[in-house]
Amino acid sequence: MKRMTVTENGLHLVFEINGENEIKLLHFSALPFDERTLTSQDGTVGFRLAEVQISGLDRPGERHGLKYVRTAPGYRLKYQDFSDTRNELGRKLVITMADEPLSLIVRSHLQFYDGVQAVRSWTEVVNSGGAPRGLEYVSSFALTGVEKEGLLPFDQKLALYLPHNGWQKELHWNRYTLADLGMSVSQPAETMHTSKYINISNTGNWSTKEYLPMGCLYNQETNSSLYWQIEHNGSWHWEIADQDGHLYLQLSGPTENQSHWWKNLKPGETFTTVPVCVGSCPGGFDEAMGQLTAYRRGIRRKNRDNETLAVIFNDYMNCLWANPTTEKELPLIDKAAEAGCEYYCVDAGWYSDGFWWDNVGEWKPAEGRFPGGLKEVMDYIRKKGMVPGVWLEIEVMGIKCPLADQVPREWYFLRHGEKVYDRSRYQLDFRHPGVIAHANGVIDRLVREYGVGYIKMDYNIEPGIGTEVDADSFGDGLLGHQRAYLQWLDSVFARYPELIIENCSSGGLRMDYALLSRHSIQSTSDQEDYRRYATISANAPSALTPEQAAIWSYPLSEGDEEEVVFNMVNAMLLRIHQSGHLANLSPERFALVQEGISCYKGIRQNLKTAVPFWPLGLSSYGDEWVSLGLKSGPKTYVALWRRGSASPVCTLPVKHLLGRQAEARCLYPARGDCSFRWNPEAGSLTAELPHPMSARLFELTTGD
Repeated sequence: MKRMTVTENGLHLVFEINGENEIKLLHFSALPFDERTLTSQDGTVGFRLAEVQISGLDRPGERHGLKYVRTAPGYRLKYQDFSDTRNELGRKLVITMADEPLSLIVRSHLQFYDGVQAVRSWTEVVNSGGAPRGLEYVSSFALTGVEKEGLLPFDQKLALYLPHNGWQKELHWNRYTLADLGMSVSQPAETMHTSKYINISNTGNWSTKEYLPMGCLYNQETNSSLYWQIEHNGSWHWEIADQDGHLYLQLSGPTENQSHWWKNLKPGETFTTVPVCVGSCPGGFDEAMGQLTAYRRGIRRKNRDNETLAVIFNDYMNCLWANPTTEKELPLIDKAAEAGCEYYCVDAGWYSDGFWWDNVGEWKPAEGRFPGGLKEVMDYIRKKGMVPGVWLEIEVMGIKCPLADQVPREWYFLRHGEKVYDRSRYQLDFRHPGVIAHANGVIDRLVREYGVGYIKMDYNIEPGIGTEVDADSFGDGLLGHQRAYLQWLDSVFARYPELIIENCSSGGLRMDYALLSRHSIQSTSDQEDYRRYATISANAPSALTPEQAAIWSYPLSEGDEEEVVFNMVNAMLLRIHQSGHLANLSPERFALVQEGISCYKGIRQNLKTAVPFWPLGLSSYGDEWVSLGLKSGPKTYVALWRRGSASPVCTLPVKHLLGRQAEARCLYPARGDCSFRWNPEAGSLTAELPHPMSARLFELTTGD
């Protein structure tokens, strides 16, 4: 038996090569390894580094049910090589295993990022034999023993943070014990092996329509966290369950059971799983999200937008509602420029004189809406000192689009010989060269002929399990399309590196880091109630970096000054996505919009390096008080929202400033009608918001 210990960036990994020449991952944690925590009846048999299931093979052993444990040939993989190198990102481990009977080679990749307590992990499967092999499941990451630190039973010490997601109700985290989810200690831990598992999946192209592809497991006894995200824009799966007396975590992309994925791996072919991120750190949810924030910045495409944090005006929300015309746009453009916006996006409807929903796809300006042409409006935006933008939904073709019946059927997803469509749109398949040529033509025309510098890339359908065209399974077709779409995005940014493309899917229904590692900005929601939006705003940095989180600020035509302030505070610690009928606001209310944008420009250089924290914990939609904090060097910013609380006073713990002197001020609005006090001995900010529905932005400055 041989042990190998890797310590990097505060992470401790322990591998073991046993007498059967099997390599095991015994430990992955911010805490040091303790041999005494390995308490399973069968030793380290279950601590497999990768799980691989091939069609036609028996799975011996425990009652696994639908769990992806003791897969075949996963359970019999033999160790071959351990590579430990460095690259421009950090340390890189590649562990090679093999299954001789099937002539399969399996490589587990672990990429560290300097200074971040997280790794990116993925798996390669190579068919080096002479017969095809049917892949049903391949883990991107597998870790057994996630509960082993501490003495308490896992259902007493572990808390799972699970991010629910949905249209207009994005980013709704709940905290559960594992017993809440049906996973409890029902027998001596060392002999436990049930068929029950906690499994969270997505099937289809809306990657976050029910859940975000991430989670956090907090050990209350040891005050340490394990956290993860799956970086894929389609079907994905993760599970937590018991195996041989321990709990395991496994992450993957599409699977056969959950998402109709099956891959016929031919001789000489290699299959690579979707990448995932896994990390561990001392502390709880706030500390875990701080590490994920640093990791997300490390994997993201370098771009100017995330350095400058430009203010964008979009004419949709509580404004033109996808009914743009030259006559309506010009006064809005004037007011957006006057307010201080730097980009101006014409939203949906610009390509259709009538009902625009089901004829999308050709992307030519509607002459009836723009008598002088769309370029007249784009030029006017530039004349006012802003960069023009438009809305697109490039991945679909409306069923009434003039092109819909003129292109080959293979442009579309097909199942059972029929076109796949949803909500009066066909799904385009980006593996087809004709689709790529069509999409490139649209982008080139908008950028080169109309001077567009911003695209709101929306996506409003769910085409389901995939396509049968040139695929081994429906899920195989879907995975191929999704990877082809990412390659197309990469090619667009290579041609137009300064072009900003906002990632939008009916709001936040594709909030994943396959897309967000490329896009600089993400629409977080279509939520139309600014009061509810405060929850989305506060929770947004759990899912993406603050500088990527676009938040609507849409003052109502009929409203008061507190409503304007509330709207502005929603966006001011993230990315301002300004909207609303600015031309209809009173001078006093419009001045508050101007002040908010000016204030934002004064702090945005700090936001792009800031780390989030939640003074009151993550927000739920029924909370009467909501708060988000960002810390950046000597500056700490705290947004506070009051939503109908009977008491006007709220105390906000700011634990990283406990015992420290800090200068506190109300950053926005600056009119001085809010009482507040910093309490260094308690490490808390007390504030009084006199209006039942109101918000304020505070700044705490220390001497360092």
